[in-house]
Amino acid sequence: MPTKPAKARHLLEKGKAEVVERMPFTIQLNYKIKGKKNREKTTLGIDAGYSKVGFSVVTENKELIAGEMELRDDISRKLEQRMKYRKNRRSRNTRYRKPRFDNRSEEDWLAPSIKHKKNTHIKLVEKLKEILPIDEVVMEVAKFDQQKMQNPEICGKEYQQGTLKEYNIKNYLLEKFDYECAYCGKGGVPLEVEHIVPKSRGGTDRVSNLAISCHKCNQEKSDQTAEEFGHPKVQEKAENTLKETAFMNQVRWKIVNELGCNHTFGHITKKKRIELGLEKSHINDAFIIAGGKNQERAEPYIVEQNRRNNRLIQTNRKGYGRSIRRERYDLQPGDLVEVEKKGLVHSVKGVFNYGKWVRLVNRWGEKVNSSIKEVSLLKYGAGLQFSL
Repeated sequence: MPTKPAKARHLLEKGKAEVVERMPFTIQLNYKIKGKKNREKTTLGIDAGYSKVGFSVVTENKELIAGEMELRDDISRKLEQRMKYRKNRRSRNTRYRKPRFDNRSEEDWLAPSIKHKKNTHIKLVEKLKEILPIDEVVMEVAKFDQQKMQNPEICGKEYQQGTLKEYNIKNYLLEKFDYECAYCGKGGVPLEVEHIVPKSRGGTDRVSNLAISCHKCNQEKSDQTAEEFGHPKVQEKAENTLKETAFMNQVRWKIVNELGCNHTFGHITKKKRIELGLEKSHINDAFIIAGGKNQERAEPYIVEQNRRNNRLIQTNRKGYGRSIRRERYDLQPGDLVEVEKKGLVHSVKGVFNYGKWVRLVNRWGEKVNSSIKEVSLLKYGAGLQFSL
């Protein structure tokens, strides 16, 4: 559990604890505690997302840690690049094996980019469990009804009587139009569902003919179409389905099942967030999901995911063709090191002179060169990295 900096410093000076994480700064005791210490119950809330993930750990009295993690969006592009490299290699080398795409089979298959997002959510939960003793994990699994995700543009009787009516349909449109008026772009104001082509002009109740707007724009638009009102792109945006949301609704349940955690729904999160007067954000949603009410809030972290670069294609070898570089230097960009003589902590910018020297960056952004023998590794830069 969190402790005061002074107590942590005394424990480190006396050798009763050691540093296991620099950000967030985490120590581990070197001795066993006799008996069980009384501590508050901790709950981790996860606001899962396609591009960003919010997290928050709360107790009855305060929020212990919170932040937002940005997921990688380059997986598909790099897989496509790898496919091209392999295709070119087959064309150059006649002895290379034939492609064996049909031999690959996997139950419960997910696209590599979606599978990576699922695994990253799980890694984040595991990382937080290493930092704090978490008793319960709660994740938001869906914002919309599954019927709508399977057929987002249902109409007619389904629209009037199905699961898209009332709150679900509005929630769906709010997500599609980024919680802003489709016409004036205002956010943080009451928004209404309106027809892009008015029903008096032959417009239907299909979701592709619905938009979200503020009351002023809705009144000024009157019986005009969106194009006549001066916003022809609104129709194009309305016809786009929420592919990302559909993917994440599928993946969220897989994460819940794999972690064995509890779950909640988006409309519950939104209702509680509005009652507390909090702004829409992944961090605030995670706070609500974890059961947050009026607890003291923590300063949020920003979490980034860095590649490990275990296998890189190297094309700058003079006189040689391209090759896969599997060997790596002891230090990589982003690693955290300590200069032994000065006792200062630096970040690695890169290595040169065949790995004998390292270029460092201090906390003020200044570059410093040092022999690799004079630095000691504190933390690898690959994986999940926390920063304020």
